[in-house]
Parts: sequence; structure tokens; C-alpha cells
Amino acid sequence: MKEIRAYIQPFVLGRVVQALMEIPGFPGMSVWDCEGFGHQRGDSGQDFNPFVAKKRLEILAEEELVDVIIATLMKYAHTGRPGDGRVYLFDVLEEGEIRTGQRAKR
Repeated sequence: MKEIRAYIQPFVLGRVVQALMEIPGFPGMSVWDCEGFGHQRGDSGQDFNPFVAKKRLEILAEEELVDVIIATLMKYAHTGRPGDGRVYLFDVLEEGEIRTGQRAKR
């Protein structure tokens, strides 16, 4: 199992979610409001704040869905402007179900 984490522009969230939901077997996702900065920084005015608003998406998916999910994220979050975002891929080594207390290696 893999974790796909993406940071995208807030205004593209709707089209990204719609495209992801069209993937057969899409497992679902979590979304957070977040702020941060990378190469692009916020406008330096009198009240300097380098942080830029983003949406953070987390998707836990089986190996066979990873490529299509990442391709969908890259396609539908793309605007061609600086600050479109990033996608990261992580291994999920173990999971636990809180209700039952069961843990499983992945």
C-alpha cells in the first residue's frame, strides 16, 4: 500500500476531486487546508507573510492504482503557473484499525 500526498492550489480542488472519483476503485481521500512556501513565496509587502494557501490531499491506495491516481493529480491540478503544487509517494508499512485494535503489516 502507498500513501499519495499532494499539495495543490485551492481553486483546482473541485476538478481534481471529480476526476479522482471517476477512477474505478478509487479508495477515497482526506483533504486539509494548509499554508506553506517553497520556491514561490508570498508577496513581500508591508505585512510580509511568505505562506501561500494550499490544499493537502492524502490518498491511501493499493499499488495497482498508484500510477493512475498520480497521473490524474498531475493532469487536473496543472495550470501551468508557478505554485501548481507537488505530489509525493510514500510506502505504508503498517496499518491499525482503532475500533478492533488489529494491526497489519502492508
